[in-house]
Amino acid sequence: MTALDVSPPEPAPQPASVRPMALAFEGVSHSYGRGWAVEDVTFSVTPGSVVALLGESGCGKSTLLRIAAGVERPVRGVVSLGGRAVSGDGAFLPPEKRGVGLMFQDYALFPHMSLLANVTFGLRGRPRADALSTARARLAQVGLSTHERKHPGELSGGEQQRAALARAVAPQPGLLLMDEPFSGLDRRLRDSVRDDTLAVLRESGATAVIVTHDPEEAMRMADRIVLMRRGRVAQQGAPEELYRAPASLFAARFFSEINEIPCVVKNGRATSALGDVAAPGVEDGPAILAIRPHGLRIGPRGQGAAGRIVERRFLGETEQATIVVDGLDAPLRARRPAGEAPVPGADVGVTLCGAETLVFAADGA
Repeated sequence: MTALDVSPPEPAPQPASVRPMALAFEGVSHSYGRGWAVEDVTFSVTPGSVVALLGESGCGKSTLLRIAAGVERPVRGVVSLGGRAVSGDGAFLPPEKRGVGLMFQDYALFPHMSLLANVTFGLRGRPRADALSTARARLAQVGLSTHERKHPGELSGGEQQRAALARAVAPQPGLLLMDEPFSGLDRRLRDSVRDDTLAVLRESGATAVIVTHDPEEAMRMADRIVLMRRGRVAQQGAPEELYRAPASLFAARFFSEINEIPCVVKNGRATSALGDVAAPGVEDGPAILAIRPHGLRIGPRGQGAAGRIVERRFLGETEQATIVVDGLDAPLRARRPAGEAPVPGADVGVTLCGAETLVFAADGA
């Protein structure tokens, strides 16, 4: 008689822990036939970090995301994942073998499937019990445990976004690519969903690249920002660095509203109708003074440049004052705490706060 095999069954395979991947672009260019969509782009993303690709529509942000995912093959340059070339130098690794997660602006949920089925869709190949357990854990992570039987059409926009996030992180990708994931949400909902998403990203440990046109969103979520302009990298660095030390007038305009007035630089000082400020590193000659609205100080007439308040707008915690200043062609806009801006018609003096004033060469836009 043959002995029965009484050895315990092998345990179901468990998903591997996330290994965050580094991502690097080296001299990457791509064209769709009319000029360069991206040109000579070089930057890297360290494992486990969150990087925002920021810029106006058509600047190449989404193209770079598609190249990273393997949906597009760059015309030239090298893309590396985890130190391994996946595009360029004769190499090309197809999207399904890159270990990359994708999350799109329209969420791309299957409308005929329940949320649970949507999340388990990306876990095909795993034992069913394991896939269901993982999917339920991810839905719980985004606060949708009680919605697993619902279909996408039964959910709000914020709930659909969280469901898409659960599906994207369920396979535990080493790199998560997100293309304008919050643009379809109203502002109040967007803030809370962004915070929830960032918490999930930190918990999962995956590297993340987020495409956005919103500078506040980029500063709020990213460890580093890559600012794009016309297919090229305009500036990259930590959020505070790009805000406080923009490399160009373009970057300064992108991160905040500014007042722009002419000035002249000589020996490291910029002279304007509002007074003098330091201009380190700017060559002598005509230049532009870029002043953030909260960098304008409003005082009594006689202190600084003579001006008059022509309009005051209540904005909640702040007020915006519009000021006509002697010697300037265009009015200036200043921000003050609510209740502190003078009334329209008031004669005032205007001075500068040097920390909120930037100087750029006249051709430095």
